[in-house]
Amino acid sequence: MGQISRHRRVLKNLDYTLILAAMAVVGLGLVTVTSAIQVTSLPGGAGIGFLWKQILGIVLGMTAFVFFLFWRYEELSRYARLLYAVSLVLLLAVLAVGHSAPGGAQQWLRFGPLMFQPSEFAKLAVIIGLAVLLSEREGQLNRFRDLLPAFVYVGVPMALILAQPDLGTALVFIAITLGMLFVAGANPLLLGGLTLAGLSGVVLWIWAHLNHGLWIPLKSYQITRLTIFLDPWSDWQKDGFQIIQSQIAIGAGGLWGRGLFSGTQNQLNFLPEQHTDFIFSVLAEELGFVGAVSLLALFFIILYRGLRIAGQSKDLTGTLMATGVVSMLAFHVLITVGMTTGIMPVIGITLPLFSYGPSSMVLTLAALGLLGNVWVRRQTIVF
Repeated sequence: MGQISRHRRVLKNLDYTLILAAMAVVGLGLVTVTSAIQVTSLPGGAGIGFLWKQILGIVLGMTAFVFFLFWRYEELSRYARLLYAVSLVLLLAVLAVGHSAPGGAQQWLRFGPLMFQPSEFAKLAVIIGLAVLLSEREGQLNRFRDLLPAFVYVGVPMALILAQPDLGTALVFIAITLGMLFVAGANPLLLGGLTLAGLSGVVLWIWAHLNHGLWIPLKSYQITRLTIFLDPWSDWQKDGFQIIQSQIAIGAGGLWGRGLFSGTQNQLNFLPEQHTDFIFSVLAEELGFVGAVSLLALFFIILYRGLRIAGQSKDLTGTLMATGVVSMLAFHVLITVGMTTGIMPVIGITLPLFSYGPSSMVLTLAALGLLGNVWVRRQTIVF
């Protein structure tokens, strides 16, 4: 009876606004993915297979949501090291026996008929582990050497992900780390200085590589993705093609859109990667400015509620876990929408809860479960 009573209190104290907004994004995303897979580049019914995999991702994601909602985050913290170790083992397994995407990135592990992307699991493991690490160092994050343990902690999985290579996902870890360090009380001037120095260093390194042949630990196509958005028309038939077609699709949508399943850029397959990286362009073309703004409003609600949860957590560990989730989601939304409109580099990450990607769907819903976990336990009286 005690267990049932506790579960009832969890359900009573849930942030239903957050959940309804997330489910609205999932539903709208499923419809948009259905439209995006009806293209000539997916012969032999492969598109239907993608749709069923996305539905499976939603089902497994809801299971993960419930799991992370009911497992008290204080108890979950005790397994932070184990989760981190498992994530590293899985990332190493990807490099050893992983499966490659058509573009060559080796990012997946196969379990029977299912494909799993361990880098997605690593995001959540790092958020949980880093929250524990930083909460143990509260008030001791004023010098650069104080931040080194956090940088090393995040740097190891980042290096393994870069080796796949998956630059986009690796950059997500930087956003998570900066957001959590800031909220944990790291010296703002130090954090800002390190961020500015890091960005400046990367820009100068890329410039030196392009102009003087300086070695850089990135593939040529990754460098092109990072720079082509500055002038996509300089190579409009190849590397700039995605961005240009995406901008055409968004502009063609107008105010109300061309209608579901009626977007010419999408349906005639002018828009590459329309069910993954450029899914926002499909929505904007078919449902127009109104549809695009509606989706962004739903994401705003999710992020706002996430910040509210972080601000009202009963302890620093809960605050940092919520901050990590919000930082991850905000980075995904900002970059994905930005790269489809041509104002951000094309780094190949998903639009959370919306793009095709079963592993991403499971991870994002699990992360929202963790957010709900922190919220329902914001007051000791709840349990």
